[in-house]
This record gives sequence, C-alpha cells and structure tokens, in this order.
Amino acid sequence: MSARDDGHAGPLVPADRIPPWLHTLTADVTAVRRSVENRGGDRSRWASMLVPGKRSAAVLVLFSGSWDAADDHPGGVPADAEVLLTERASTLRQHSGQVAFPGGVEDPGDDFPVGTALREAAEETGLDPSGVHVVACLPSFPVGVSGFDVVPVIGYWHRPSSVRVVDEGETARVDRVNLRELLAPENRFQVRRKAVGTVYKGPAFFVDGLLVWGFTGGLIAAISEVSGWDRPWDPDDVRSLEKMIELAGSRQESGFDVLGPEDPESVELNKRAETGGA
Repeated sequence: MSARDDGHAGPLVPADRIPPWLHTLTADVTAVRRSVENRGGDRSRWASMLVPGKRSAAVLVLFSGSWDAADDHPGGVPADAEVLLTERASTLRQHSGQVAFPGGVEDPGDDFPVGTALREAAEETGLDPSGVHVVACLPSFPVGVSGFDVVPVIGYWHRPSSVRVVDEGETARVDRVNLRELLAPENRFQVRRKAVGTVYKGPAFFVDGLLVWGFTGGLIAAISEVSGWDRPWDPDDVRSLEKMIELAGSRQESGFDVLGPEDPESVELNKRAETGGA
C-alpha cells in the first residue's frame, strides 16, 4: 500500500490511553493535513503529487511530559512537555544540516509505518522503543524535494530513555526540546526565500540554537494549530531563510538559489533577521 493511500491514518489506541493534551490531535488526524493545505494551497499539493517514483517513509513525532493537561497553557500543554528532534549531518545528500524528526525510509520487513518510525528513531537516537507508546498515525505528506511520502507517527514517551547521536555520518545533534519554549511567540516567525520562478515561505522556530523550518517546521505548526496549543504570534514576522541559517551557525543547505545582494527584497528580509524581525 502506498503511504498516500492513508490506510494507516487515525488513532491506534482508545482515548483513555492517550494523554488528554493530545486528544484533539489524535481525534481528527486529517485536521493536520487540512491545516497544511490551507496554508500552502492546493497548487503545492498537486505539484508534489507529480513527483515520480515516490518512496514511503515514516517519522516519529515523539512527545514526553506529564500525563495530565495543564490549565495555564492553551491546549493543556504541560510545563515539562518535550518533543524529540534531531539535526541531520551536514554531509548528507538531502536536507543536510536540517532539523528533523527521527525517521526514514521503509525497509523490507518493517511493520510500516510504526515499525519504520521506531526502528529509525532507535538507530538515530539510541532510544529504547519499549518506552514509547504509539498513539496515532497522521495522513501521509508528500515531500516533493526528496520524493518521499512521509507518514508522521505520533508517540507518547511514557518512559523516556537516554538519547544521543548514534552515527555522526547521519546525525549531528539529538535534543529533547521543551514544547512550550518551541511554541513561544518570541521563538516563532516565518522564513522566506525566493528561488527561480517561485517564492518559498513557511513557518519556522528558533530555540536552543536550532532553526526548525521546512517539513518539520510546517508539521509542528499544523499540529500546534489543530491541537489548540498556539499562543498569539506574529505571522507577518517574515525573515530571510539564508540569514536565519547563518545566524543559527548551521551548515545546512536551504535548497534554494542565492539571491543577489542587489535584490531589494533580500536586503529587507536580511535586515529583519538581523533585528529579530523588528
């Protein structure tokens, strides 16, 4: 079955086995896709579907934290809630240096998508899969640049284990990022980059020296929106992607052609990045 068939999408366990602050997300997993499509429009979705030879992949969107919802944050996000993120090695051929959820391509014999997501996460971060309670699968998302159909697998880390960089050839950094900090308005903005014939603009986050954008940033933004976790932030704070990569001290590739220094839009976006979007 192609990931695009979405035969795996939906909650995998009863609601009483899912932390209350994840209930809205898992009750209607298609809401995340609608959020993404409403942000990017149908044109990007149809363009990505035209990529030939797409391969199935899965990522593990792994949350940890208190079981009970908190009453001092939208959507009940606990103060100790975290999400597991990795920074890809700068030597990789695709998406080098970018922040990502652990995951990868389906292997023969995998119980796809859950088995793929757990196997890849263990290989990349050293986590103990027995401490992960998988609660739902989201619909797949086509990633046109790399030609993958990616299924996000939602997990609750009920018994967190130590994590680390297992293979420096694949991963440069592994972090448990506090979810409230990640979603804080001062850490949210959009990045923009003009390429030949088109303009990329998408959600981004900057926390603990990690610049989160692209597929990962977009998925986090959509999950937060549909889960009711958003605090008011300024979507008109648009910054230069290349400048934010530079400020993050990252060796990642944006995947877009560089604008000339005379481009007035580039100059203005760079100024906004240098001043924190002011």
